[in-house]
Amino acid sequence: MENIDNNKIIVKNLRKVYGDKKKNEAEIVALNGASFEINRGELVCILGPSGAGKSTILNILGGMDFASSGDYYFFGENITLKKEKELAKFRRNRIGFVFQFYNLMPSLTAYENVYLASSIHKGSRDPNEVLELVGLKDRKKNFPSQLSGGEQQRVAIARALVKNPDLLLCDEPTGALDSKTGSSIMDLLYKVAKEDNKTVIIVTHNKAISVIANRVIRVQDGEIVSNEIISNPKTADEIEW
Repeated sequence: MENIDNNKIIVKNLRKVYGDKKKNEAEIVALNGASFEINRGELVCILGPSGAGKSTILNILGGMDFASSGDYYFFGENITLKKEKELAKFRRNRIGFVFQFYNLMPSLTAYENVYLASSIHKGSRDPNEVLELVGLKDRKKNFPSQLSGGEQQRVAIARALVKNPDLLLCDEPTGALDSKTGSSIMDLLYKVAKEDNKTVIIVTHNKAISVIANRVIRVQDGEIVSNEIISNPKTADEIEW
Protein backbone atom coordinates (compact mmCIF):
# COMPACT_ATOMS: atom_id res chain seq x y z
CA MET A 1 0.00 0.00 0.00
CA GLU A 2 1.28 3.45 -0.89
CA ASN A 3 2.63 5.45 2.05
CA ILE A 4 0.92 8.86 2.16
CA ASP A 5 2.19 11.58 4.52
CA ASN A 6 -0.53 12.70 6.97
CA ASN A 7 1.08 16.15 7.22
CA LYS A 8 0.92 16.98 3.52
CA ILE A 9 -1.55 17.90 0.83
CA ILE A 10 -0.51 15.78 -2.16
CA VAL A 11 -1.81 16.27 -5.69
CA LYS A 12 -0.84 13.62 -8.24
CA ASN A 13 -1.46 13.90 -11.99
CA LEU A 14 -4.76 15.74 -11.64
CA ARG A 15 -6.69 16.29 -14.86
CA LYS A 16 -9.92 18.18 -15.32
CA VAL A 17 -11.66 18.00 -18.68
CA TYR A 18 -14.95 19.75 -19.44
CA GLY A 19 -17.18 18.52 -22.24
CA ASP A 20 -18.09 14.99 -23.39
CA LYS A 21 -17.01 13.61 -26.76
CA LYS A 22 -19.79 11.00 -26.59
CA LYS A 23 -22.31 13.86 -26.59
CA ASN A 24 -20.46 15.65 -29.41
CA GLU A 25 -19.29 18.32 -26.97
CA ALA A 26 -15.92 19.99 -27.43
CA GLU A 27 -13.46 18.94 -24.77
CA ILE A 28 -11.71 21.69 -22.81
CA VAL A 29 -8.70 20.64 -20.75
CA ALA A 30 -8.68 22.95 -17.72
CA LEU A 31 -6.02 21.01 -15.81
CA ASN A 32 -3.50 18.69 -17.42
CA GLY A 33 -1.56 16.39 -15.09
CA ALA A 34 -0.97 18.75 -12.15
CA SER A 35 1.26 17.39 -9.37
CA PHE A 36 2.56 19.13 -6.23
CA GLU A 37 2.90 18.76 -2.47
CA ILE A 38 2.16 21.27 0.29
CA ASN A 39 3.17 20.93 3.95
CA ARG A 40 0.91 21.60 6.91
CA GLY A 41 1.32 25.19 8.11
CA GLU A 42 2.68 26.53 4.82
CA LEU A 43 1.56 29.79 3.24
CA VAL A 44 1.31 28.98 -0.47
CA CYS A 45 0.63 31.18 -3.46
CA ILE A 46 -0.79 29.58 -6.63
CA LEU A 47 0.08 32.10 -9.28
CA GLY A 48 -0.99 32.47 -12.90
CA PRO A 49 -2.93 34.59 -15.41
CA SER A 50 -6.68 34.34 -16.01
CA GLY A 51 -7.57 31.03 -17.63
CA ALA A 52 -4.37 29.31 -16.46
CA GLY A 53 -6.20 26.74 -14.33
CA LYS A 54 -5.91 28.36 -10.88
CA SER A 55 -9.64 28.33 -10.17
CA THR A 56 -9.90 24.70 -11.26
CA ILE A 57 -7.21 23.77 -8.75
CA LEU A 58 -8.96 25.80 -6.03
CA ASN A 59 -12.31 24.11 -6.76
CA ILE A 60 -10.81 20.63 -6.58
CA LEU A 61 -8.78 21.36 -3.43
CA GLY A 62 -11.90 22.79 -1.79
CA GLY A 63 -14.08 19.83 -2.73
CA MET A 64 -16.31 21.96 -4.94
CA ASP A 65 -15.51 19.98 -8.10
CA PHE A 66 -14.36 16.51 -9.11
CA ALA A 67 -11.14 15.77 -10.95
CA SER A 68 -11.49 13.82 -14.19
CA SER A 69 -8.50 11.68 -13.17
CA GLY A 70 -5.59 11.66 -10.75
CA ASP A 71 -5.40 11.70 -6.95
CA TYR A 72 -5.77 14.34 -4.27
CA TYR A 73 -4.62 13.35 -0.77
CA PHE A 74 -5.65 15.68 2.05
CA PHE A 75 -3.44 14.96 5.05
CA GLY A 76 -3.62 11.22 4.36
CA GLU A 77 -7.18 11.02 3.04
CA ASN A 78 -7.88 10.44 -0.67
CA ILE A 79 -10.49 13.07 -1.52
CA THR A 80 -10.84 11.88 -5.14
CA LEU A 81 -12.64 8.77 -3.85
CA LYS A 82 -15.42 10.75 -2.20
CA LYS A 83 -18.99 11.03 -3.47
CA GLU A 84 -21.01 14.27 -3.53
CA LYS A 85 -22.44 13.96 0.00
CA GLU A 86 -19.01 13.13 1.40
CA LEU A 87 -17.51 16.12 -0.41
CA ALA A 88 -20.15 18.40 1.12
CA LYS A 89 -19.16 17.17 4.60
CA PHE A 90 -15.49 17.63 3.73
CA ARG A 91 -16.09 21.26 2.65
CA ARG A 92 -18.14 22.03 5.74
CA ASN A 93 -15.78 20.54 8.31
CA ARG A 94 -12.26 20.93 6.95
CA ILE A 95 -12.11 23.83 4.48
CA GLY A 96 -12.39 27.58 5.02
CA PHE A 97 -13.06 29.81 2.01
CA VAL A 98 -12.17 33.50 1.59
CA PHE A 99 -13.33 35.23 -1.59
CA GLN A 100 -12.45 38.50 -3.31
CA PHE A 101 -15.83 40.15 -2.70
CA TYR A 102 -16.39 38.95 0.90
CA ASN A 103 -19.87 37.36 0.32
CA LEU A 104 -21.15 38.49 3.72
CA MET A 105 -24.83 38.46 4.70
CA PRO A 106 -25.75 42.18 4.60
CA SER A 107 -28.58 41.86 7.13
CA LEU A 108 -26.32 40.28 9.77
CA THR A 109 -23.73 41.94 11.99
CA ALA A 110 -20.08 40.95 11.84
CA TYR A 111 -20.61 38.72 14.87
CA GLU A 112 -23.73 37.11 13.39
CA ASN A 113 -21.96 36.40 10.08
CA VAL A 114 -19.22 34.57 11.97
CA TYR A 115 -21.61 32.87 14.39
CA LEU A 116 -23.70 31.53 11.50
CA ALA A 117 -20.63 29.77 10.09
CA SER A 118 -19.73 28.37 13.52
CA SER A 119 -23.20 26.89 13.98
CA ILE A 120 -22.77 24.32 11.18
CA HIS A 121 -19.70 22.62 12.63
CA LYS A 122 -19.37 21.01 16.08
CA GLY A 123 -15.65 21.69 16.33
CA SER A 124 -15.96 25.44 15.78
CA ARG A 125 -14.12 28.10 17.76
CA ASP A 126 -15.69 30.91 19.77
CA PRO A 127 -16.81 33.66 17.32
CA ASN A 128 -15.73 36.38 19.78
CA GLU A 129 -12.25 34.88 20.04
CA VAL A 130 -11.85 34.72 16.26
CA LEU A 131 -13.12 38.28 15.73
CA GLU A 132 -10.56 39.48 18.26
CA LEU A 133 -7.89 37.48 16.40
CA VAL A 134 -8.61 39.38 13.17
CA GLY A 135 -8.70 42.75 14.95
CA LEU A 136 -12.46 43.34 15.00
CA LYS A 137 -13.23 43.04 18.71
CA ASP A 138 -14.81 46.52 18.74
CA ARG A 139 -16.62 46.19 15.39
CA LYS A 140 -18.55 42.96 15.90
CA LYS A 141 -21.94 44.70 16.26
CA ASN A 142 -21.56 46.55 12.96
CA PHE A 143 -23.27 45.50 9.73
CA PRO A 144 -21.19 45.00 6.56
CA SER A 145 -22.36 48.36 5.16
CA GLN A 146 -20.85 50.04 8.22
CA LEU A 147 -17.44 48.43 7.67
CA SER A 148 -14.59 49.32 5.32
CA GLY A 149 -13.51 46.89 2.60
CA GLY A 150 -10.59 45.71 4.71
CA GLU A 151 -12.84 45.17 7.73
CA GLN A 152 -15.32 43.22 5.62
CA GLN A 153 -12.51 40.99 4.39
CA ARG A 154 -11.42 40.45 7.99
CA VAL A 155 -14.97 39.34 8.82
CA ALA A 156 -14.79 36.96 5.85
CA ILE A 157 -11.49 35.55 7.15
CA ALA A 158 -12.97 35.21 10.66
CA ARG A 159 -15.99 33.42 9.17
CA ALA A 160 -13.63 30.94 7.49
CA LEU A 161 -11.42 30.49 10.57
CA VAL A 162 -14.24 29.99 13.07
CA LYS A 163 -14.81 26.47 11.74
CA ASN A 164 -11.22 25.67 12.72
CA PRO A 165 -10.46 24.31 9.23
CA ASP A 166 -7.33 22.40 8.23
CA LEU A 167 -7.04 24.43 5.02
CA LEU A 168 -7.83 28.07 4.30
CA LEU A 169 -8.41 28.71 0.58
CA CYS A 170 -8.23 32.36 -0.48
CA ASP A 171 -9.37 33.41 -3.96
CA GLU A 172 -7.85 36.83 -4.83
CA PRO A 173 -8.28 38.01 -1.20
CA THR A 174 -6.75 41.45 -1.86
CA GLY A 175 -8.26 42.01 -5.32
CA ALA A 176 -10.87 44.52 -4.14
CA LEU A 177 -8.59 46.34 -1.69
CA ASP A 178 -6.15 49.23 -1.84
CA SER A 179 -2.46 48.48 -1.28
CA LYS A 180 -2.34 49.49 2.40
CA THR A 181 -5.41 47.44 3.30
CA GLY A 182 -4.22 44.58 1.12
CA SER A 183 -0.92 44.54 2.98
CA SER A 184 -2.71 44.25 6.34
CA ILE A 185 -4.80 41.33 5.03
CA MET A 186 -1.69 39.54 3.76
CA ASP A 187 -0.03 40.07 7.14
CA LEU A 188 -3.08 38.53 8.82
CA LEU A 189 -3.01 35.49 6.51
CA TYR A 190 0.70 35.05 7.25
CA LYS A 191 -0.01 35.05 11.00
CA VAL A 192 -2.84 32.55 10.54
CA ALA A 193 -0.42 30.14 8.86
CA LYS A 194 2.45 30.61 11.29
CA GLU A 195 0.74 31.17 14.63
CA ASP A 196 -2.33 28.97 14.08
CA ASN A 197 -0.40 26.32 12.09
CA LYS A 198 -3.04 26.44 9.35
CA THR A 199 -2.26 25.67 5.74
CA VAL A 200 -3.15 28.78 3.74
CA ILE A 201 -3.38 28.73 -0.05
CA ILE A 202 -3.79 32.02 -1.90
CA VAL A 203 -4.90 31.81 -5.53
CA THR A 204 -4.05 34.98 -7.45
CA HIS A 205 -2.78 36.54 -10.67
CA ASN A 206 -0.98 39.23 -8.63
CA LYS A 207 2.72 38.34 -8.60
CA ALA A 208 3.48 41.09 -6.04
CA ILE A 209 1.77 39.36 -3.11
CA SER A 210 3.53 36.04 -3.75
CA VAL A 211 6.74 37.36 -2.12
CA ILE A 212 5.49 36.57 1.40
CA ALA A 213 4.73 32.92 0.61
CA ASN A 214 6.77 29.91 1.71
CA ARG A 215 5.98 28.25 -1.60
CA VAL A 216 4.99 29.64 -5.01
CA ILE A 217 3.31 27.31 -7.51
CA ARG A 218 3.01 28.77 -11.02
CA VAL A 219 0.28 27.58 -13.37
CA GLN A 220 0.11 28.13 -17.13
CA ASP A 221 -2.31 26.58 -19.65
CA GLY A 222 -3.54 24.02 -17.14
CA GLU A 223 -0.07 22.80 -16.19
CA ILE A 224 2.26 23.35 -13.23
CA VAL A 225 5.29 25.12 -14.69
CA SER A 226 7.18 25.63 -11.42
CA ASN A 227 6.97 24.82 -7.70
CA GLU A 228 9.41 26.98 -5.79
CA ILE A 229 10.17 26.91 -2.08
CA ILE A 230 11.01 30.39 -0.76
CA SER A 231 13.64 30.15 1.98
CA ASN A 232 13.38 33.80 3.08
CA PRO A 233 9.89 35.17 2.42
CA LYS A 234 9.39 38.91 2.69
CA THR A 235 7.00 40.55 5.14
CA ALA A 236 3.69 42.07 4.11
CA ASP A 237 5.19 45.57 4.55
CA GLU A 238 7.74 44.76 1.84
CA ILE A 239 5.18 43.97 -0.87
CA GLU A 240 5.62 46.34 -3.80
CA TRP A 241 2.06 46.90 -5.00
